[in-house]
Amino acid sequence: MLLSITTIFAQQAVTGRVTDGNTGVAGVSVTVVGTTRGGQTDANGNYSVDANNGEKLRFSIVGYTTQIITVSARTHNVTLQADDTSIDEVVVTAMGIKREKKSLGYSFQEVKGEQLTDAKETNISNALVGKVAGLQVIKGSAGPASSTKITLRGNNSLAGDNQPLIIVDGVPMNNFLGSKGGNGLANNDFWNPGTDMGNGLGDINPEDIESMSVLKSGAASALYGSRAGNGAIVITTKSGRAQKGTGITYSSTLGLETLFTLPKLQNSFAQGKDGVFDNLQLYSWGPEMGSTYQAYDNIQDFFKTGVNHTQNISFQQQYENTSVYTSATYLNDQSKIPGSSLERLNLMSRVTSNFGENKRWSTDVKVQYMNNNAVNRPTSGQNNGNAYSTLFTMPRSLSILDYKNPLTNTGKMFWYGTTNSINPYWLAEYQQNNDVRNRYMMNANIKYKLTDWLDAEARTGMDSYVTRFDNRTYGGSPMAANGKYANGKTEFAERNYTLALHARKDELGGSKWGLSGSLFGQIMKSNETMLNVNAGELEVPNFFSVQNGVGNPAVDQLNNRKQINSIYATAEVNYDGFWFLTLTGREDWSSTLLDPFFYPSVSTSLVISDMIRKRGGNLPEFISFLKVRGSYAEVGNDTRPYQLYNSYSVGKDPNGNAVGSYDDVKFNPALVNELIKALEFGFDTRLFNSRLGLDFAWYKNNATNQIIEVPMDPMSGFRAELINAGNIQNTGFEIALDGQILQSDAGLNWNSSVNFSKNTNKIIELTDEITNYTLGGFDNLAVRANAGELYGNIYGTKYRRVEDAASPFYGQKILDGNGLPQTTDAVLLGNQAPKALVGWINSFSYKNIGLSFQIDGRFGGEFFSGTNLNLQRNGVADITAPGGKREDFVVDGVVADGNGYKENTKSVSHQQYWDRVTNSGNLGVGEENIYDATNIRLRNITLSYNLPSSVLKSNVLQRAKIAFTVNNAWMIKSYANGIDPESVFSINSNATGFENFSTPTSRSFFINLTLGF
Repeated sequence: MLLSITTIFAQQAVTGRVTDGNTGVAGVSVTVVGTTRGGQTDANGNYSVDANNGEKLRFSIVGYTTQIITVSARTHNVTLQADDTSIDEVVVTAMGIKREKKSLGYSFQEVKGEQLTDAKETNISNALVGKVAGLQVIKGSAGPASSTKITLRGNNSLAGDNQPLIIVDGVPMNNFLGSKGGNGLANNDFWNPGTDMGNGLGDINPEDIESMSVLKSGAASALYGSRAGNGAIVITTKSGRAQKGTGITYSSTLGLETLFTLPKLQNSFAQGKDGVFDNLQLYSWGPEMGSTYQAYDNIQDFFKTGVNHTQNISFQQQYENTSVYTSATYLNDQSKIPGSSLERLNLMSRVTSNFGENKRWSTDVKVQYMNNNAVNRPTSGQNNGNAYSTLFTMPRSLSILDYKNPLTNTGKMFWYGTTNSINPYWLAEYQQNNDVRNRYMMNANIKYKLTDWLDAEARTGMDSYVTRFDNRTYGGSPMAANGKYANGKTEFAERNYTLALHARKDELGGSKWGLSGSLFGQIMKSNETMLNVNAGELEVPNFFSVQNGVGNPAVDQLNNRKQINSIYATAEVNYDGFWFLTLTGREDWSSTLLDPFFYPSVSTSLVISDMIRKRGGNLPEFISFLKVRGSYAEVGNDTRPYQLYNSYSVGKDPNGNAVGSYDDVKFNPALVNELIKALEFGFDTRLFNSRLGLDFAWYKNNATNQIIEVPMDPMSGFRAELINAGNIQNTGFEIALDGQILQSDAGLNWNSSVNFSKNTNKIIELTDEITNYTLGGFDNLAVRANAGELYGNIYGTKYRRVEDAASPFYGQKILDGNGLPQTTDAVLLGNQAPKALVGWINSFSYKNIGLSFQIDGRFGGEFFSGTNLNLQRNGVADITAPGGKREDFVVDGVVADGNGYKENTKSVSHQQYWDRVTNSGNLGVGEENIYDATNIRLRNITLSYNLPSSVLKSNVLQRAKIAFTVNNAWMIKSYANGIDPESVFSINSNATGFENFSTPTSRSFFINLTLGF
């Protein structure tokens, strides 16, 4: 009793101010080492904690070196030093566990929220381009609400989407992708693909993000189990920090969008065929323009200057032990595509608090609301509803502006020709689609400190959305005499419930050993439903009701439910703060598989520089920090629901009779989880007083037990069978280099960072019977995954050539008797994967002026361009009229003469030549339109100015910043004849080396004003 009273009276309120040498630092964590007592500095850097003389106070905040002092008075003022090395920085890893960056035994990269907002991308996924080594961004081409796909270190799956798991404040986010059919599966049909409905990550507001942690290795993401076989991206949102003034920030951004890059077209020949004008033809093989006809720039005339604006208001502040952050953001993007638009509303509120005796209790509660309203998402595919196919191939002597009023006096579509081609202006007004998605993400965490080394925690989180769509096609066009109508909705909800114990003990028994660990139990439940009703052709013109169909409406219904129960743990041992060993293990019981599966990992980190210095040794003066690391992990994927046993589905035949139908794929109850074995080694060093940093990683991943469909004999009653097979290997290395080239408190500062990655993605094996697997493509052009070859090899036809090396005609084209090219069977044309990815980011500052720019490049890899193929087929491409002329010419090649070959002497017209090249199969001679996907571009450039406080002189306005940004500023190098190599036909296919009539990409200009009150 006497001891307790003595202790109470010995405690005193220790106060002081924390500065960076000039101003107070807000939000610094001040804790009494070895106790639960502590607090944070206020907006001016002031703090107050209860502590005894002789106890130690720890002062820590991201961006500054942690300091520990011994209490010897009632007032202690502390000056923090900027931590340029970031080595002691605390970062967020799997399951929200915060760890010192130097302790990590695997590659780790973090992207700050400011880097994402400065990019001014409508879809935050696009802002990651060039910022993370080993991360590839694959953009869709369906306007402002298009999907974007992310892969880390290559493709690990044949049938899965290969995307990393997205985690937002500990809650998994459904990052759905692209288009789906009525069965819930991707619809990538060549002629009539589904509408790209965007990707889930695109719903997030960049303004709300504090940081993104990219977990690329298996050891980094192993705690997430079967859902993180392709890595994980952990997003931490803002939680509220102490601010000067009210803490209110208002930001307004205005953007203009124009066309970025376009294919070259000929301007010399008019509508028609065989050199004869024909106003009903769709081709440009007519007469020379001369003075009779005129060429029009229909692409520039049809597309408009897109306008978008974003308004954001946020409030963040700290009240003693409670932090509050809340924001509202409205985005309105009126695309460059006529009739297409996106509106997005984001609301968020997050409150964190410490309370109770000795602040043992802590809570973190957040609610996010996202509303997306997309109008007229573009139609893709080789069909008449794709306005861009019509625009690109439109006869050069016709003006699209002549058809701007798309209706005749009788209400029919106004257009030229007699085919099923559709007026793009009619499509913009009378083929309407609209989808509205309402989405909520919520999480609540509560933690209690049982002792100074043991915490108990409970978490719950939910990701839920409802998407409603409405598709209307009016009558009066070849698409439908009276119109067509369909509507439906998709609902998704995932709930996660987690209990955890966290333990940490430094200096065990007074030794230099430390131990920490966490034990988790989790239940995940998800439910996805879909209901689509398609009335088809309407009975009463333009009366949009599902009951107004000529026949019975077609109904597609889907209900997928899934549950995963999990137990997992992590433990870390460290010795004297320079050697770290981390072990993890997770057991998952998934409702989609019969047997549970276990995922282990081990990683280690040795800080050589700290080890040597703590033992009295010395390193060369230029080495500030040196760490080596290594890791091994086993992670993987389960499968979709209901893939174990076949069942009947009940429906109706055309006469309304009830019928039962069987699945066309034979399911397999013996399926096991896909398994990825990941090995990584690397090092991290900082040189020259930490002004130069270098991080290197080498990795090797083998993805086995692929869950794939293999063909069966149709006589079996099944199209395919689901099995485990295959081994996909990814090997590569990554380099991240950063430097503080110029440093000056009052002068010029220059920071630069470069990341480089190289990956080789290979199919080691499939099955004994199956050696090739088609990922995508169409007809005579296929993207494959063949055993023993690289993932994503592109196969198609080539020109027949003389293959006898001894022949004087070796390598020349073999022509037929008409002097036209001949083709081979399908052969290897190239590979879709890049050989290397590079990003170079520079930032300059001089007083209140800032300038930053990013140059990034993709080197190597190929893709097939269906757009260029169709331009050639229609006589529109510049190459079909070399030098503006179409004189008959002799194709360079040889013809068979019975005893060998002789030079070709027969002349042909350009129309005859390109008709043969583009119509040898649906996709022509593949060799002709395979392009090198290498491209280097100035991705963005930003110029900013912060108004100095001497100018503001206001108690109300605390800060003001104005910035100007250009995205896709300059295509420095490309080989694709005006097609952006980032364009793909189908975003949710693994055949990303295939492009066909993609919407032209954009160059955007933004001006932003940010005010802080």
